[in-house]
Amino acid sequence: QVQLVESGGGLVQPGGSLRLSCAASGITFGLYDMQWYRQTPGNERELVAGITPRGTTNYADSVKGRFAISRDDAKKTMYLHLNSLKVEDTAVYYCNGRRGALQYWGKGTLVTVSS
Repeated sequence: QVQLVESGGGLVQPGGSLRLSCAASGITFGLYDMQWYRQTPGNERELVAGITPRGTTNYADSVKGRFAISRDDAKKTMYLHLNSLKVEDTAVYYCNGRRGALQYWGKGTLVTVSS
């Protein structure tokens, strides 16, 4: 059974930092493109950052220079370091793994940025 489990969300003040984790099981993690998405009520899910099996990364313009994605294939875990957080970063953050036609989602972790 494939599982992607996010953790690390919470309440943080503007300018603060968080680290999100996505722990995978049931897949050959090192072969998957991994992504972080986020979603706010009434809006579509948007891509935040992605990392390929080779470690190539990409970011949404809104988070470039503030967020950093990484992966540890030995631990089957992906991370998202969120720095210089803004109120508008408040969202549910989802982990996504994709390989060819296969795609899996986690259930999400809530990040709230508020003073």
